[in-house]
Amino acid sequence: QVQLVESGGGLVQAGDSLRLSCAASGHIYLISWFRQAPGKEREHVAGIRWNDDNTYSVKGRFTISRDNAKNTVYLQMNSLKSEDTGVYYCAAKNNADARVYAFWGQGTQVTVSS
Repeated sequence: QVQLVESGGGLVQAGDSLRLSCAASGHIYLISWFRQAPGKEREHVAGIRWNDDNTYSVKGRFTISRDNAKNTVYLQMNSLKSEDTGVYYCAAKNNADARVYAFWGQGTQVTVSS
C-alpha cells in the first residue's frame, strides 16, 4: 500500500522560496503535487515519474525532484506569490495504467502574505 506524508508548508512572504517534501512508501509509478486554493478547484502543479525521474507539467517558478535514498519527492517553489496560497497535496499512482491518483497525502498549508 502506498503512503504519502507531506511536510514543509508554512507562512512566508511574497518573493520567498519554500520547499515541500513528500515522504513516500510502497510501490509507486508516479507522484504529482496538486494544490487547492480557497474556493477554487484542485490543480496539478508538477509530476515526476518514479523510475526515471522524468518530470512533466511543471508550473513556472516550481521544480520537482526526487531523492531516491530518502524515498522523498520535493517541490521547490520560488518567487512565491499570494496566489500560490493553498493546501498542497502529493498524490501517487502505483502503475502506468492507473487513470486516477488513488493515493493522497493529508496536505500541507502554504500561505503567502503580500
